Amino acid sequence: MSREPAPGDAFAAAMAAMGPFEPAPRLAVAVSGGPDSSALALLADRWAGARRGDILALIVDHALRPESGAEARGTADRLARRGIRSEVLTRTGPTPAAGIQDFAREARYALLGAACARHGILHLLTGHTREDQAETVLQRLARGSGIDGLAGMPAVRETGWGRVIRPLLAVPKAALSALCGEAGMVTVDDPANRDPRHARARLRAAEASLAAEGFSVGRLAATAAKAGRARAALDGAVADLLARAASLQPEGWIVLDRRVIAAAPEETMRRAVARCLSAVGGRGGPPARGERLDRLVAALRRGGPGGGPGGGPEGGLGGGRTLAGCRILPRGAGGARLAICREDAAAERRTIEGPGVADWDGRFRVTVSPDLWDFAARAGPCRLVPAGPAAPTRMATLGVPAAARRALPALEAGGRIVATAEFDGRNATPVSDSLLVLEAVWRPPEAMAGPGFGIA
Repeated sequence: MSREPAPGDAFAAAMAAMGPFEPAPRLAVAVSGGPDSSALALLADRWAGARRGDILALIVDHALRPESGAEARGTADRLARRGIRSEVLTRTGPTPAAGIQDFAREARYALLGAACARHGILHLLTGHTREDQAETVLQRLARGSGIDGLAGMPAVRETGWGRVIRPLLAVPKAALSALCGEAGMVTVDDPANRDPRHARARLRAAEASLAAEGFSVGRLAATAAKAGRARAALDGAVADLLARAASLQPEGWIVLDRRVIAAAPEETMRRAVARCLSAVGGRGGPPARGERLDRLVAALRRGGPGGGPGGGPEGGLGGGRTLAGCRILPRGAGGARLAICREDAAAERRTIEGPGVADWDGRFRVTVSPDLWDFAARAGPCRLVPAGPAAPTRMATLGVPAAARRALPALEAGGRIVATAEFDGRNATPVSDSLLVLEAVWRPPEAMAGPGFGIA
């Protein structure tokens, strides 16, 4: 039976697989004060120091228990005695009555990501272990997940500010506890880890029984590794398919070559279509999955607007379909191409308080010029809204379909649209109005082909 590698060796091997890093790497480490994240801080500090880099420990105080603030400060003090810099990030605002763990996780990653962006750090390390990966697989098995769910947590996850790295997914918790003990590192235990109201706590309590039935930590983690490799391969195939079949337009819509995408294997095609819907629909739209996505994929395979190459009666896209906040419209002879556009009725209506830059509908970065604001604000309260019937018809000459034009950002003042978005001069207003500018840049929530499933 092969011996487990020491935590330091496993950490170094994982970091090597996740490289390259800067010559003097700067790392952020999420530290809760427990043995897993405390060991991670020790390992990361040693690794970065050997490369003339450094780390910043980020300690999140979720403010869910009266003693959490003191615990966070205590963790910072213990790290300081080791020469490790830290920053305590405190959550503020109301706490929901239910779904506390999901809420806390989202709040934690929001605080951690904002801190990394503020400090210009591109790599955030978290202390998820082999047991955590096994618990994730079990939870997703219970939900009937497919290959994506069974892949568990990725070793690397790309974000808007950098990436989240999990270098301990192959390391058992016991080895990390032992490392802290050998280093004389005092750790704390979050009582939520034993609270039976939480699914992970119940799974930990049942670990021995599950292992007796073959659901051991090692086997579950191995399942995640195998599924992760399969998912990464699928991600690569989807990226290749989209590169050949999809053309992204600056006004936030996509032209899809139906024949190219329909010739792909079904699962690859399904994922590619879902990616297009996600990019066009923005964060506000529901994810494209389930039976409705299956029906859309089947219709795309069948052919033209009515079904076959000539639009036969067996059914196809007809005049178009809607899914995940998008409209899918056939274009060209026999529906050889598709236009995927945002559904204007589903787009955001957002009040703004002044000129400058604002994100809108999870899709566009919009800039309201000071002159436009001064003009609009005199008419009443201002909102960014979909253009709707006020969409600029001059964009039709650029081949932008009406559905895409209607979902473009516009500035509404006093209940009336006073400006519609411009895109790098493609639909510029006359020179006399050139200072009254509403500029927009399409910024999909993530890369078109997705960040890919990161494996070490």
